[in-house]
Amino acid sequence: MSDPTEENGTAGAAEAAASTTASGAGVDARHVRVVLVDDHRMFRTGVQAEIGRTEETGVEVVGEAADVDQAVTVITATRPEVVLLDVHLPGGGGVEVLRRCAPLMADAEQPVRFLALSVSDAAEDVIGVIRGGARGYVTKTITGTDLVNSVFRVQEGDAVFSPRLAGFVLDAFASTDAPPVDEDLDRLTQREREVLRLIARGYAYKEIAKQLFISVKTVESHVSAVLRKLQLSNRHELTRWATARRLV
Repeated sequence: MSDPTEENGTAGAAEAAASTTASGAGVDARHVRVVLVDDHRMFRTGVQAEIGRTEETGVEVVGEAADVDQAVTVITATRPEVVLLDVHLPGGGGVEVLRRCAPLMADAEQPVRFLALSVSDAAEDVIGVIRGGARGYVTKTITGTDLVNSVFRVQEGDAVFSPRLAGFVLDAFASTDAPPVDEDLDRLTQREREVLRLIARGYAYKEIAKQLFISVKTVESHVSAVLRKLQLSNRHELTRWATARRLV
């Protein structure tokens, strides 16, 4: 005659095993294929190390790219669920990647979704990529855990924004008037705009170089180009110019 205690223990163990298996299946089912697009190799390496531990995070990094042409090639070849996209890229910027990948975003069966990941928190950058089709925009101050969660939310079709950036989008799309064209601003490249904004906020050249992962000499070259294109003499005039246009 069997021991009821032993039977109950066996049954409990079986239930626990079944529960563990089901739970494990749930974790395993949380999986997303991601492409990283950023022109800074060290930053891509850092993101890969932070979120690309597939067994822990469920994120599988299937490709990387450093400029627009590489991005379009890699995204087309790998067909990821989510692309982490920098706004400022050689070859036309994140908006150009979105434009060239529009058919992939429109694929009803296997859509490729984009989440902008940028150092920039400027309204025009946020609005530009959202108008281009990105599902969200987060800044590079985001934690690894929050970035993983944002990637999965975008995979599911949600819109994701760093807290203060959502207001830019709401304001932009609440207005039926198209924003005025600023011919002076249009003369600047995306990177020059980024440097301009940081200069206007009072950052030193070394601080800008560190934040943008570029050399101090490159920062100086960008500042010289901005001053020349805008016909300004020094950083004080540049700061007033940027403030008047609410770029700071």
